[in-house]
Amino acid sequence: MTNSTNSWMRKARWSVTAAAAALVVAGTAVAPAAASAPVRPAVAVAVAQRGHVDSAALLKALEGLPDDYVRGAMVRVTGQEGRWRGTAGEWTAPVDSEFAIGSITKLFTSAMALQLVGEGRISLDDTVQELLPGLLPASYEPITVGQLLSHTSGLQKPRCARPGTPVEVVTSAVSCDAPTAPGTVVRYNGINTFIVGLVIEEVTGRSYGEELRDRIVRPLGLRHTSLPADDWAWAEGGIVSRASDLERFFTALTRGRLLRPAERGLLFTTPAIPGADFSYGGLMRWEVPGGGPVVWGKTGSNRGYTSGIFATPDLRRVVVYSTLPTGADAKEETIRVKGIASAGFAGA
Repeated sequence: MTNSTNSWMRKARWSVTAAAAALVVAGTAVAPAAASAPVRPAVAVAVAQRGHVDSAALLKALEGLPDDYVRGAMVRVTGQEGRWRGTAGEWTAPVDSEFAIGSITKLFTSAMALQLVGEGRISLDDTVQELLPGLLPASYEPITVGQLLSHTSGLQKPRCARPGTPVEVVTSAVSCDAPTAPGTVVRYNGINTFIVGLVIEEVTGRSYGEELRDRIVRPLGLRHTSLPADDWAWAEGGIVSRASDLERFFTALTRGRLLRPAERGLLFTTPAIPGADFSYGGLMRWEVPGGGPVVWGKTGSNRGYTSGIFATPDLRRVVVYSTLPTGADAKEETIRVKGIASAGFAGA
C-alpha cells in the first residue's frame, strides 16, 4: 500500500514504509517537493527566549539531507524553553506549510470521543456491539470504546483491509484472521479509530467532518486544518494541517480547553496492561532516548509525509516535525526520523 497512513500498515509505530504496495490514495494535500528540487542545507530560522533549545543538536539531526532514506525535513520547536524552526534537503516549502498529518488525525478523533463522554452521550464502557450493532462479526467478544481509544481492543491486524467507505474498511479488515481477547494486549490498529469515527457519527447524527469542524477546527481557529473528501483514511488518518495549527490544537487539548477535567485526565491515563503506551485519549507515551524527558504525542504518515507532534506534559517544549521519506528502508528511515524528533527535546 502506497501513501497510506501509518495506522495498520506498519509493524513498528515509528516505521514509515508501507507493508504492501497495491493501493494508491489520491488527494489534495500539499505535495512533497519534487526529486529535482534544489537541495538546501539545514537552516535555523529562529532561536529565541531562554535559549534552552539545542540548535546544534537540531542542525546535526538535519544535516546530510537528502540521503538514501529521507529527502527532506521540517522541524518547529515552541514552548517556554525557546523557539526554533528549520528545514533541510528537499523540504523547500516554508516551515509552516500544510502537509498530510496521517495518524496524528487519531488525536482529533479521540478528542471528539472524549467530548461525547464528558457530555454523557457515551461512556468508555459502552461497547461497539451496543453502539453499532452488526458492524463486527457476531462471534466477537464485546469491545469497549475505551479499548478502541487505547488500542487494546484485540482486533486483528487488518491485512485484508481495503479502501472504501468507513464501514467497508472495517468489514474488510475483519474479514480474515481472528481477534484476541479484548483488554489483554496492546495492538496498535487504525481500525480502532475508524470504528470510533463511526461511533461519533452514530451518536451525533452528523458527519465526522461536520463534528470536526464545529467541535475543534472552528472553535480553535485552525484555518489551515481540513479533511479532504477524497482521502479514505478519514477519521483515522485523513487530515491535512500545518505545524502552528497542530501546536494550537495540542495545547488546547492538553490544557483542558476542549475537554472537561475528568476527560482531560484520561489523556495521560493508560490501561493497566503490561506494555500499554497509548492513553485513553490516543496519546502515545515516549521516553526520549539518552536520558531525555517523557513526552506525549502522536506520529503519522500519509501522502508522502511522515510526521509527529510531541510535548512535555507541562508544554514547556512542543516539537512538530515532518519528513519526506524515500521508502527505501523502513528501519533506516525510522532511525533518522527518531533522531530528528529526539533533537527537538535535547536539553529539555
